[in-house]
Parts: sequence; structure tokens; C-alpha cells
Amino acid sequence: MEVFDVLVLVFSFLSLLAIGVPIAWSIGASSLVTMMLSIESLSAFTTMAQRIGTSLDSFTLLAIPFFVLAGQIMNSGGIAPRLIKFAKNLMGSLPGGLAHVNVVAAMLFGAVAGSAMAAATAVGSILGPRMEEEGYSKEFGAAVNITSATTGLLIPPSNILIIYSLASGGVSIAALFLAGYIPGIITGLLLMGVSAIWAKKKNYPTGERVPFKELTRSFIDAIPSLLLLIIVIGGIVIGIFTATEASAIAVLYTLILGFYYKELSAKQLPGIFENAVKTTAVVLLLIGTSIGMSWVMSFENIPQSVSAALLGLSDNPIIILLMINFILLFVGTFMDMTPAVLIFTPIFLPIVTEMGMDPIHFGIIMILNLCIGLCTPPVGSVLFVGASVAKTTIAKLVKPLLPLFLAMVVALLLVTFFPQLSLWLPNFFGF
Repeated sequence: MEVFDVLVLVFSFLSLLAIGVPIAWSIGASSLVTMMLSIESLSAFTTMAQRIGTSLDSFTLLAIPFFVLAGQIMNSGGIAPRLIKFAKNLMGSLPGGLAHVNVVAAMLFGAVAGSAMAAATAVGSILGPRMEEEGYSKEFGAAVNITSATTGLLIPPSNILIIYSLASGGVSIAALFLAGYIPGIITGLLLMGVSAIWAKKKNYPTGERVPFKELTRSFIDAIPSLLLLIIVIGGIVIGIFTATEASAIAVLYTLILGFYYKELSAKQLPGIFENAVKTTAVVLLLIGTSIGMSWVMSFENIPQSVSAALLGLSDNPIIILLMINFILLFVGTFMDMTPAVLIFTPIFLPIVTEMGMDPIHFGIIMILNLCIGLCTPPVGSVLFVGASVAKTTIAKLVKPLLPLFLAMVVALLLVTFFPQLSLWLPNFFGF
């Protein structure tokens, strides 16, 4: 009976996705149908509603709407242009200069905004036309923008790391934030290396070296924006405030900064709040239904079955990690990050902890793995946003995306098999 229930869960979920049902409703409906095979209908509806409601009753989750709002304010508050200008002055004279600018700007803005789609939209809309003017192909510029936008999900503050903390049963958010820095920077550096090789091969232009005085001026102009990272992450690490309190401080700081730059007005605030509410509603519905599906899977003993199956195939930790990475890469091609983290963390975390892996290390592996999924069809949300911003098609992006995609896979393998890349900073600060 358990096997039949699992087949019903998987088949109904994939069928709903295939006919275009939004992923949150697909998760909730397939979980409900599966539950009704084991318990009566009224109890199934009541249980599902209860799971969704109680899963959202969390002080930690309050950080998500605040960070989403902070990101929306940043998009309108003049922060992105200043970070991009600083990145251009810093990196523009290197081979493939504007591609490097795109990567660095995405790392800076993505880290400040905590959103890959926000980074892809803001950086792509500013740098995309500029790259075309200087002779770069539209598709190459879009490919760099798409892949580099995901680095902000590893470099804190990051909503998805908060969600992993929830799914893992309370892994320290501060430790996860610290753990994401080195893997995020490594991913960015690898993308820059591939961009340099591609740019040299295609003979793309190199910008002129900016005078030190102008570089200093652009850095000073960007300092107020960069200070947000120091205030938020520094406050969490030192213990002045929690991640949730830090998110509220981020909103207040970005509001002050937007008005200070004179690029934010009171008339814009209702629209900003509306967009933040819409985004938050989607994310929280995904969280609620995903936790409902996790409960159904636990009820059907799926995590224990998967664990026994993987450990039965091999007792070699390297083989098991490669299998888990392969499964997550596949999952990332059709499932959004939030439900993937909430559904698969309870399945795979017990396996890796039994092998002696630190939950913080596994969290970074999982997030980096699913970042690659954001750049791949059919559900790669950042892929579609980047293509839309660049006004090009997915088919034309495949060729320039492949080497950048491989660079991200290399970063994933490095992070997987060298734990200290993730654990050194948390250990240094005593987490």
C-alpha cells in the first residue's frame, strides 16, 4: 500500500505540473489526494489545512517578507546603479571586462537584495544594452547575467538559507550565512574565468583602465549600499539581533538609503509594498504546501525508504554524495528552490548526517545544487527572467550557457568534497 501511495503522490504531482497547474497548488493537491488514500476525506482536508497553517506560525519565517520588501525597495532606491558603477570601474579593464562587471555586480546586488531574480532583472536591464553597444553578443551577456544572478542566494542575506534552517530542524542561520560566502565567491570567480576565456576567444573589447580617483569616488558612493551587508550580517554574527530582527532593520535602512539617494518617493511606496506582498504570498504558499507534502512523505515512510535504498547501494560516502547531487540536479530542473529544499532536506539530511557530514555543509551543497536548476529549463525561473530581460529565446542561450553551467558544476564538486570551504568561516566565528 505504501508503494502505491508513493506512486499516486509522484504521478499526480507530475501530471498537475505537466498541464500547467502552478507548483504550489500541484504540491498541495497531490499531497491531499495521497492523504485521502489512507484517511477519510474530512480528516485529510483538516490535516492538510492544519499543516499549512502551523508551518507558517514561525517567528523565523517573518524574516522572509521583510527581506523581500527590502529587496523591492532596493530595486527602486538607486542602489543597483551605484553597485554596478563601482563594479565597472573595478573590473571593466580586464579581458571580457563587462562580463566580469556583470558577475561582480550580481554578487554585490544579489547579496544585498537576497534575490536571484531581482539581481537578474536589475543588473541585466542596466548592463545588457551596454554590453551589446560594446560588441558583446546579446546571448552571451544574458548567459552571464543568468548564471551570476544565482550567486546572491549563497552570499547572505539569503531567504533560501533561512528556509533550509527551518527544514533542517533549526541549523543556525548565522552559521549558514557565514558558510555561504566562500562558495558564493568561488562560484563567481569560476564564472569570471569562463567569461574571460570566452571573451578572448570571441575577441570582445576591453574597457579602459579607470583612474584611481574615479574608482575611489565610485567606491565611496557605493559604501552606504555595501554597509547593509555589514550591518545585517555583522549584527547577526555578533549576536546583537536575530535574522528576523535583522530583516526589519534591512527594510528601515533601505528606506532611509532610498530617500537619501533621492531616487525613492512616498508615491512609489504603495506599489513597492504591493509587489512585496504578492511575492511573499507566493513564497509562503509554497512553504505551507511543501511542508504539507513533507508530512505526507514522512507518514508514508519515504525518507526512511530512500535512506535505506541509498545506503544499500553503497557505503562509500563519495558515491552517495554524487548520487544525492545527481538527484538534486535533476529535481532542480523541474522544481522551484523553496519546495525542493523543504521536501528533500528531511529525506537527504538524515543520510548525510549518518555519514558524518555537517548539516551546515550539506545546506550549502543543496542550495548551490538548486542554484544550477534555476538556470536550466523547464522551470528555471532565473533563466526565463534573464531571457526576457535580454529579449532573446532560450534556444539561443544554450550554447553560451553550457560552459558557464559547467563552471557552476565544478564549483559544486569543490564545495561537496572540500568541506572547509563551507565550514571555515562558521568555525572561525565559533558556530
